[in-house]
Amino acid sequence: MDLETVMRELEALGKERLKKMYMSNGAREPLFGVATGDMKPIFRKTKINQALAEQLYATGNYDAMYFAGVIADPKAMTAEDYDRWMDGAYFYMLSDFVVAVTLAESDIAQEVADRWIESGEELRMSGGWSCYCWLLGNRTDSEFSADKLAGMLDLAARTIHDAPERAKFAMSNFIYTVGVSYLPLHEKAVEIAKAIGPVEVRKDKGKSKLLNPAANIQKEIDKGRIGFKRKHVRC
Repeated sequence: MDLETVMRELEALGKERLKKMYMSNGAREPLFGVATGDMKPIFRKTKINQALAEQLYATGNYDAMYFAGVIADPKAMTAEDYDRWMDGAYFYMLSDFVVAVTLAESDIAQEVADRWIESGEELRMSGGWSCYCWLLGNRTDSEFSADKLAGMLDLAARTIHDAPERAKFAMSNFIYTVGVSYLPLHEKAVEIAKAIGPVEVRKDKGKSKLLNPAANIQKEIDKGRIGFKRKHVRC
């Protein structure tokens, strides 16, 4: 399939209701409003196709950019490629659920995510912390340095309340994910989650929301889900 054909098929799958929902979360024109599950039949025809993924991502169309992440070859992308994709990620659904997810299936995930976390840029920070969430929720505990992750928990504890808004979401989710999916630091994550308490994030139109990683970890403890790992990162 070529770019034009894929774009036509995506447009045919668009729903106005979903388009409005995506836009309420930060997406902007152009977009069609395609449900992610509805993209699977197109994927069966394209398979993994890095060249086509690059063309789709470059359109700036949200649905095409999302589908680019579905068909990308993560291990074929360089650190510079991921930086370029992050440059084009103009809101969190791209930075955290397209770029970070794709990066999490690469061999350079941690080194790129580390740079993004240190960047001080809101969506890069969000994408970096989110990448670790995808990694921890999928890869075996032995693939990580407990000392490194402990240091990241300490960093999150020190900085989360003053971090950029989207980074707060990702940092809270990192603490939660360590507490649920990385057994060596489960207790430390629980302690830190309790110590930081609820985290206030400001949303559009002056509204705010409280994040509570301690409560979220406790819910998973109650369900007996500590140690949970997902089989796949990308759908």
